[in-house]
Amino acid sequence: MFKNYFLVTLRNLFKNGFYSFINIAGLSTGITCSILILLWVNDEMSYDKFLPKADRLYQVWANAKFDGKIQSWTSVPLPTYEAMKTADSHIKRAAVTDWGGDHLLTVGENRLTKRGYYTGEDFLQMFEFPLLIGQANQVMADPRSIVITEATAKALFGDEDPINKVIRVDNEHDLKVTGVLRNVPSSSSFQFDFLMTWKFHEQAEEWVRRNTTNWGNYSFQVFVELNDPAHHAAVESRVKMMLQEHGEKDTKPEFFLYPMLRWRLQSSFDNGVESGGMIEYVQLFTIIAVFVLIIACINFMNLATARSERRAREVGIRKSIGSRRRELVLQFIGESTFISFIAFTIAVLAAQLLLPYYNDMVEKKLTIPYLSGEFWLFSLGLILITGLVAGSYPAFYLSSFQPVKVLKGKPTAGKGASLPRKILVTLQFGFSILLIIGTLVIYQQIQLVKGRTLGYDQENLMTVNYTNEVKKNYRPLKLDLLASGAVEAVTKSNSAITEINSNNFLGWPGKPEELRVIFTTIATEYDWTKTMGIKILEGRDFSEDFKSDTASIIINKTALQLMNLKDPIGTELPLWGGKRKLIGVVEDVLMGSPSDPVKPMFAILDPEWSNAVTIRLKKTNDLQASINTVKTVFEKHAPAYPFEYRFADVEFQKKFTTINLTSQLASLFATLTILITGLGLFGLASFTAEQRTKEIGIRKVLGASVPSIVQMISRDFSILVIIAFTISSPVAWWLLTKYLERYAIRTSIEWWVFPATGIVSLVFALIIVSTQALRAAHANPVNSLRSE
Repeated sequence: MFKNYFLVTLRNLFKNGFYSFINIAGLSTGITCSILILLWVNDEMSYDKFLPKADRLYQVWANAKFDGKIQSWTSVPLPTYEAMKTADSHIKRAAVTDWGGDHLLTVGENRLTKRGYYTGEDFLQMFEFPLLIGQANQVMADPRSIVITEATAKALFGDEDPINKVIRVDNEHDLKVTGVLRNVPSSSSFQFDFLMTWKFHEQAEEWVRRNTTNWGNYSFQVFVELNDPAHHAAVESRVKMMLQEHGEKDTKPEFFLYPMLRWRLQSSFDNGVESGGMIEYVQLFTIIAVFVLIIACINFMNLATARSERRAREVGIRKSIGSRRRELVLQFIGESTFISFIAFTIAVLAAQLLLPYYNDMVEKKLTIPYLSGEFWLFSLGLILITGLVAGSYPAFYLSSFQPVKVLKGKPTAGKGASLPRKILVTLQFGFSILLIIGTLVIYQQIQLVKGRTLGYDQENLMTVNYTNEVKKNYRPLKLDLLASGAVEAVTKSNSAITEINSNNFLGWPGKPEELRVIFTTIATEYDWTKTMGIKILEGRDFSEDFKSDTASIIINKTALQLMNLKDPIGTELPLWGGKRKLIGVVEDVLMGSPSDPVKPMFAILDPEWSNAVTIRLKKTNDLQASINTVKTVFEKHAPAYPFEYRFADVEFQKKFTTINLTSQLASLFATLTILITGLGLFGLASFTAEQRTKEIGIRKVLGASVPSIVQMISRDFSILVIIAFTISSPVAWWLLTKYLERYAIRTSIEWWVFPATGIVSLVFALIIVSTQALRAAHANPVNSLRSE
């Protein structure tokens, strides 16, 4: 019996080759989309799960009331580390980290700039990143030890054993390799190439030693490991008031423990309450994957039923010789499952071919896990479910034909037989319209934030890391750069123009006592506004002509509006226990998220507090020549470090990674969904034309014109598109309104988006339907009426 079913399936596939191709193409396209989306979803869902104790690890966060609402912070004071060790018996270990940033690692002639952390001794025992060489409880015991990843060891030492070899860090410190880690997976919240000890950090950095007992400097990350995650709430209640117990009462700060398994997907907070994050994108694309697959299955149903009359006699003969309906249902579902298997095989091959381009788009290194048993179980389930969903309606529809009617040439299942198919195609178009509108609105949002006034000039603005050699030779380096002919201005500061690295409180005359406002803090030297291209609205910039500028301050326009100072220049503003004289007001500079309002900002003259050198190149037709000139100057004054630079406009564009990804994926899958929907509409139009062949023949005999017949058939489909548009438009408006609420700076949903999408969808549908309507209208009525 099964052999017979298999042969019949193959015979029907080859007999109806064109429809089989459309059917398999639509289904495989849908499955390919689903595979690619779910690979991305699985990668996002897998973050940090490779760590054995991920469910017992927590980061200490702080809630504090600023700007009239609760702000949540990942950084905490350094004394938190020691306090957590003895805070509760359920805390097994605590670790402190400080992002060390990029450092120069030198071994012989090999020089590499790599990323690293300063960590406490318990870090590797808590997080258990796999060690290829060394023991987690020993490798960081020596303060002057360094643990490197496998890739770093290979780059520095080749095939030699790196253990006990010396690495020179920042051309200043010699550290001994005590351990080698397996390369850190891309699905880790921690991304590093090496680890240095916290004791070394204290020895090398005076500011770290200065903050050992300072409960007011929120600059460090502290983590705890619990004996059992069930004790989370109890431990959290024990440590909650620790900050207030140590004198930090102004903002009523409170600690809470945030689980590691929520860091990646749910780390956004609004007024102290978890408010989503990447999980929203995961849910969005999971829904898209499911709907794309469902739309592809709908196509299968429509195309299968469109060819039903061709198989009606087969059903009648099988029933007349004793086949039961259950056997026919199994046959048709078996056929759909076989087609699903073929489509899945093609989809996997297509996904594999598309992965390199897809990885470039999503900025990941996704692979299809062929060696995973879970993947093959998922694949089997997908094939069976797709086969069942796609084949269920055609199976029950075809098996419902009565033998007497079909053998007399009347296979129709009643006047309402086409209703389910019309509903399904309406759903297809509804979802397509939803995606089109969503794509347009997301594009508008991107253009809005990209078009915001920056407050500085991005053109030819480059940033170079502030290394130890640059620090020692900054003055002659700056003079040589200015004398090179390629550079217009140079400055240094505590952050690049596209970053915010520090926030602090600032007072002003008349400030309400209870009001605590966070100000973006810039520590810089001379020529800051000139280099950045920032407009001075009132007063002046810091100048070497005024020695008192070390006690001066500059604010931005937003800060001035907040302070409501009528005559601001010369006003003394309280800061860090002293007062600073306001000498200038500058234009607002967009340094943070382009989707957020510009925050109040102040700048102080503090050349020692720097980590970036910013250079404005002169306008030229040969940018590379200017870069080479700057490189030559840096190699003269900082020869130990590779010359590495970043342009401000490129760094700014990186802020749009997530929303650009959303837009690109939404556009891609919206396009594919429309194409798949077009195939479905083609199937329904074909079915309709086939069902109404005799009616069309009679109309032509009675004098009906081709345009009138095309209009008659197209009218029904136009109604379906209009219904789909009517249903999906308010749904799209509601969903997009919710989506845009996450952005403080957001676009309005323009009214024209809806009618434009509806018109495009209608035209698209009519073009497809017209092809089938014209074919039916041009058919010879003699052929369709001969049997009458």
